[in-house]
Amino acid sequence: MAQQRNKMVGQKDGKRARANPTRQRILEAAMYLFWAHGYHATGMAEVLSRAKARSGSFYHFFESKEALLEAVLDLYLESLGPVIVEPAMATTKDPVKRIFAILAGYRGRVISTNYQYGCPLGRLALEIDPMQRRAREKLTANFDAWCAAIERCLRDASDRLPENLNYREVSRFVLSVMEGAVMQSRVAAVVDPFDASIHQLRRYFDALLALRKSAV
Repeated sequence: MAQQRNKMVGQKDGKRARANPTRQRILEAAMYLFWAHGYHATGMAEVLSRAKARSGSFYHFFESKEALLEAVLDLYLESLGPVIVEPAMATTKDPVKRIFAILAGYRGRVISTNYQYGCPLGRLALEIDPMQRRAREKLTANFDAWCAAIERCLRDASDRLPENLNYREVSRFVLSVMEGAVMQSRVAAVVDPFDASIHQLRRYFDALLALRKSAV
């Protein structure tokens, strides 16, 4: 009974810590700086300055910079639905169009940031040391969740797609197209590479839809 009570108290303390405004400011500052400058190029002094927090506050919530990175990756995972997926899903009921609505959201971010936007997960994935196991696991969880959203759309459109289609593999393909399209447009500082990549992805989906029609 005491064990259970201690566990419940611990859970409440954890929730309070996660909701703490100082912790949230540190997280949001790190999220921005890791995106803008990269994980390794971002110093703790920069994070604390942007968050308007003291070093004592930081170490109250995080054991290290790596622990902060892991919390940032948790926040990305929590934000995927409300920030990326759900707004796109709300624009149309067509499951295939929902996939392209998600991709259109990235196009908008690339343009609105004057081609400074790069997928933050993609950038961190290239920087993280192979020995940072927990960070790699959390990055994988983020990519898996993104692909799961695409796979859900594919399954919702299963009556229009080839019966033997591997939804999981196609969702990975869509992720690869998005990451590559964003990266190329960011480097070139024009939207053309993004549009060309998505144009070819649309042709791929058109071919899949046509295959199912011809089989009927």
